[in-house]
Parts: sequence; structure tokens; C-alpha cells
Amino acid sequence: MDLLDALASESFCRVAEARHTVGNQVRLLRDGPETFAAWLEAIGQAKRFVWLENYIIEDDATGGAFAEALVAAARRGVNCRVLYDWLGCWRRTPARFWARLRAGGVEVRCYNPPHPLHPLRWITRDHRKVLCVDGDMAFTGGLCIGHDWAGDTARNMPPWRDTAVEIRGPAVAYVDAAFGDSWAAAARLAPPGEGVVPVGEAPGGGVEVSVIAGRPDGLGLYRLEQLVAEIAERSLWLTDGYFVATTAYVRALAGAARGGVDVRLLVPGSSNWPLVGALSKAAYLPLLQAGVRVFEWNGPMLHAKTAVADGCWSRIGSSNSNLASWIINRELDVTIKDHALAARMEAMFEADMLHSTEVVLARGRSGITRPVAPDDGMPDRSIANAERLLSGAIGLGSTLSASFTRRRQLQPAESMVVLGGGAVLILLGILAIFLPRVIAWVVAIAALWPGVGLVLRALKLWRAGKDAQAG
Repeated sequence: MDLLDALASESFCRVAEARHTVGNQVRLLRDGPETFAAWLEAIGQAKRFVWLENYIIEDDATGGAFAEALVAAARRGVNCRVLYDWLGCWRRTPARFWARLRAGGVEVRCYNPPHPLHPLRWITRDHRKVLCVDGDMAFTGGLCIGHDWAGDTARNMPPWRDTAVEIRGPAVAYVDAAFGDSWAAAARLAPPGEGVVPVGEAPGGGVEVSVIAGRPDGLGLYRLEQLVAEIAERSLWLTDGYFVATTAYVRALAGAARGGVDVRLLVPGSSNWPLVGALSKAAYLPLLQAGVRVFEWNGPMLHAKTAVADGCWSRIGSSNSNLASWIINRELDVTIKDHALAARMEAMFEADMLHSTEVVLARGRSGITRPVAPDDGMPDRSIANAERLLSGAIGLGSTLSASFTRRRQLQPAESMVVLGGGAVLILLGILAIFLPRVIAWVVAIAALWPGVGLVLRALKLWRAGKDAQAG
């Protein structure tokens, strides 16, 4: 069975927890200017509903353009809903921005704001980037809404490198259902069924699309990525903004390369979070030794999350290759089985390689031959993104665990990670000796806060049980 046949099997969809459809039309969208133009046009033509779900919606010129389009649609009688992530928009989008939308008739909900009885609930984020319009079209990809993705031609500031896709056809119903699930989750309501929606008859022709609506504790995409690495026969090209893969996934990619598959990985040349960048580079050596080709993007920022395999299968969405995306966040990705789209994806990857530096092995170690990149006029900007911080923390835990248990050989690129962990432990030890009360207060708060929350939630559950018995 080749990759094309395997991807059509029911077992493949079960592994990925995907909703499979046929008879769809798709359009590949590159970077913010092209994507935002398509999104705003769709909102401007909406007749029944517009549902927007995004991790970051900034209060800037780009976010303002979307606010105006949504308010104008609401005034036409269109049902407009906006779902944003609390942490993603924290310190970026003031309350007046959301008040403006609500005053214009737009329904707005915030996903997972802080709660005193749930001190650890903030870890789960809504990292999806979804736009649903009239049940006729849906968009997904890696783009948030803000100036970083829009760029500024007047100031010679190119947009961040990102990818999205427009979908028309039966798959749209499953994207709509995924939004409905998130919308209910943001209000702490019961989800609308199991996410299975009736799909009408598909028109003739079109392509096969599977929708993977990642939810906390789900592993569908993780299993999918490993499976694709195992069964790809000719090529597997990956683009990832925050690559902090597990040992198992690194081994799957390395195994594919050793088996003769042309495996390529495109990642940012520099990360907004040095810790994430260091952990990403730690995987270079085993990949390079196995024959995987690794490229570092020389532009302002690479944020896309895509894959293309064997010239017939593509994945586009919001998920990075790290545990935060795989098992903690809400994500949405689509896989598309179509030779024409895969050819466009490969052409886009090859164009990106022209603006990248290949990482090569030098004298038995991983080294980078880095030519001087052209000055693109972009300032060094960073985003305090908790999703990246969380994925970095997960990778940090993996590195430190390996250091203590010696379950795997550490790489030179991980030296700064181990050094940082050691410095933190020494600092904590010094504080415990000279300022024991500080440590005691930290431990007390860390124990009391979640402890009180658990007790109150237990009482709430007990009362619910008593009420049910009385009824």
C-alpha cells in the first residue's frame, strides 16, 4: 500500500481522529497580505454568519480593519461571533477593543481567562486560527491577526512568513463544528454533540480533505505525524515555527531518512524565545546524522506549520511540532490529498529554501555555514507568547530529565539548557539556606492555592450529586 492509498483508509482517519470528506475545493494562501485580503473579502460578502477564532487579535491597524468589517457585517444582520484566547491577547488587546465589537453587535467570548479556583487551568490555550463564513467557506492556517503578519511596505518591513488555506465543500461543516465546540467550551457549556455533523452530497470532482480539531489531551495529530513519517516513500518536507519534537518523533524522521526518504525540515533562523531555539537545535545532530536536511530561514520570522509528503499529501494548520500543540492546546489542522496542491506546496518550500541557510555536519558535529543575510529592514521584535514558553518548558524538562537519568546522550547544543537548569537549582538552594521564609511562602502558596480549589470543586461535585439524588 503506497501513501496515497493509506491516506484514504478508514484506519488512517481513526489514528488522526480526523473527519474525512471528498469533493472539496482548496486555495493555498501565502503570508498575511494575501490571507487577510481573502478573509476580509469573505467577511464583507457574508450573508448569514461569520465566526472568527484566533489566538491573537491585536488592537492595531490590522485588527482594526477586522473590527470594522465585523461590525459592518453585524449591522447587515449577519450573526458575527469572535472567540479570542485570553493569554494570547493579554497586554496586546485592551478591553475597549472587545467593547467596541460588542457595541457593534458582535458576540465576543474569551477562552480560558484566569480563575482563582483553577490556578493551573491557564496552561490550556486556544491556539486555533479559524474563520467560518456562511457554511460555504472556511479558512485555517498559522496566521494570527496583527501587524507582524501584515508587514509594512512603507517602512520596508516584510510580513512574517506564514501559510493558510481556504476550503469550500463538505469539509467546511466540520470546521464549523470545531468552532462550535470551542465556542461552547469558552462559556463552559456542554459541547454540541460529539462534533459529528451531517455532510451533504459532494459535487463531482474536488479533493479529499480531513479536518483534525485538536483538543486538550488529544493525540490525533501526534500519531498522524509519526505515521506519515513511517509510511512516506519518497519525500517529507516540513515547515515549523517552533520545532521542539519528542525523541520518538525525531527517531521517526531519522528512520525515514535512513530508509531513503527525502526528509527536509525548515525552521526559523532565530527564535523569539532563545530557550525554544536552543531546544530546537538540540535535535539537529541526530537528524543530520540520519540524512535529514535542515534549513534555517533568513527572513524576519518563520511562523508557518505545514507538511507535504510524496507529492500527494499536504497538512496546513495551527499546530507546531511540540507537546504544547499535540496534547495541551486547541488546534485545527487540515490534511489534503491532492497532487496539484502538493506540487504548489513543494514549489513554495523550494522558494523558501532560496531564502534559507542549510545546516550541515562539520567534523562530526553539527555546524552552520551562515552567509550574511541581506538587510531586510526588520527590527528584532519578540512576542511574549505563552504557547512558545510552554513548549520550551516541556523541552527543558525533557533535557534536564535526560541529564539526571542518562536515558539518552545529551548534545552540545543542550549545554546552555543544562547550565540554566543547574543555575536555577543553585539559586534555589542558596535562597533556602539564607532566606528560608521566602521558600516557605512560595511552597505554601503553591500548595494552598490549588488545594483550596480542589476542596471547593469537590464540594461542588458533592452538592451536584446530592441534588441529582434529590431530583
